[in-house]
Amino acid sequence: MIELKAVSKKFNHTHAVNEVSFKVNEAETLVLLGTSGCGKTTTLKMINRLITPDAGEIYIGGEAIANQDGDALRKKIGYVMQHIGLFPHYTIAENIAVVPKLLKWPKAKIEERIHGLMEKLHLPAHTLNMLPNQLSGGQQQRVGLARALVADPAVLLMDEPFGALDNVTRTSIQQEFKALDELKRKTIVMVTHDVQEAFELADRICLMDKGKVVQLGTPKELLYQPVNDFAKKFLAGQQLTLEFKITKLSDIWSFLPNAAAAEEKSEVADVSVWEAMELLRSTGKDRLLAVDEHGKIKALSFEQLTKGFNQYQNLQAHG
Repeated sequence: MIELKAVSKKFNHTHAVNEVSFKVNEAETLVLLGTSGCGKTTTLKMINRLITPDAGEIYIGGEAIANQDGDALRKKIGYVMQHIGLFPHYTIAENIAVVPKLLKWPKAKIEERIHGLMEKLHLPAHTLNMLPNQLSGGQQQRVGLARALVADPAVLLMDEPFGALDNVTRTSIQQEFKALDELKRKTIVMVTHDVQEAFELADRICLMDKGKVVQLGTPKELLYQPVNDFAKKFLAGQQLTLEFKITKLSDIWSFLPNAAAAEEKSEVADVSVWEAMELLRSTGKDRLLAVDEHGKIKALSFEQLTKGFNQYQNLQAHG
């Protein structure tokens, strides 16, 4: 869907991006991860021609973007940024409607689409007539996402989209983001320096340093198969938490004890071990029961989850 071939960009004789190449598959979320100044935002902005590369080629849907009109290209790509960028003197409805109006959509179609997105993003209808500064930070971020999605673009670019939010609000919106059906058919490239966020949201991660791609792979590949010392050290401080978050109940299923049928069973078998522990903590129960697609029931307690996780980790470590 998106392909970068040896793309480079210099600022003041310094390589911000140095021969970066990668592909993003259709309906995939690729996260560009790295420290500040590693080139990830510059890379993102070259995909919709907000920045022009000095060298290399970028393709979207098999077409070179260099051959396309920049304004026309950007109308077809959703863009969400950290500081949202809402027009302060436009109402929420007017902010969301910017691109559809440029595309000359009928008024009724615009209104129908806006109301549909407001419902999906849990934004109250009465906020449509409000100004951005009358909304909370979380609500403003949802409006920014609605504006990016309103024209139903195939591609969505997100530059530190949740970085300006407090931790509680950010966690809540990340969960909504993961659950939103509309996003599951989008091809998404997201920039973040937050390792936890990258592992939470990415199908694959592109780890960058000094303008170059260090490693490209799934969260599990980065965690268990780092290609060099930089990749290993970058994740080292959060290794255990990340392992809990990328290990699913289905991964440790065979290590969990069987249980008899009971009313308290849950129909989710593929949440992460971290999420299962959070569920135990929030419900205050000693144990929960989970069922897989075959109807097999397993018991979940902190002790059983930890034991199953450790057995799975030992298996990973020894191949």
